[in-house]
Amino acid sequence: MPTAPNRPLRAIARGAVAGAVGTLAMDLLWYSRYRRSGGEDSFIHWEFSSSTKSFADAGAPAQVGRRVVHTVLRKELPDRSAALTNNVVHWATGSQWGALHGVLTRSRSGSAAAEGLLLGPVAWGSAYALLGAAGIYEPIWRYDKETLAKDLRAHLVFGVATATAHRLMGRAPGV
Repeated sequence: MPTAPNRPLRAIARGAVAGAVGTLAMDLLWYSRYRRSGGEDSFIHWEFSSSTKSFADAGAPAQVGRRVVHTVLRKELPDRSAALTNNVVHWATGSQWGALHGVLTRSRSGSAAAEGLLLGPVAWGSAYALLGAAGIYEPIWRYDKETLAKDLRAHLVFGVATATAHRLMGRAPGV
């Protein structure tokens, strides 16, 4: 019988929670950048996109969610759901990357930092490739180096925090 850390559903669940931890870590970095650049919203107001009133001013996660709902359910989301859609897709994406990390690393004993330094850039590059192909982002070569570097650093924080949280949960009894 496999040991608890090798059970796939447990690895997925732990990974998803770790991905949420990584998402929060990345968001805290983005929020600190926002505040340093003069932003005044509280973290909760900023985090939950409270100022987003329509899909026209919503971020990429909202655009993805809107497109998925339209394609799968053949329904148009109203503008009042833009902030919620943005948050659901943003957090689901982080948890999904964490779940994938959990499955891929469930029987490995490598370094959490090394795993995170791989996970972050993979998530970052995938976002630019997929969202660029979908027309939600510009093609990656149209972004300046500073923008790409800032976003990559945020994803490195995501990756390391996710891998570290996953590793720590694996050491906790019964988790």
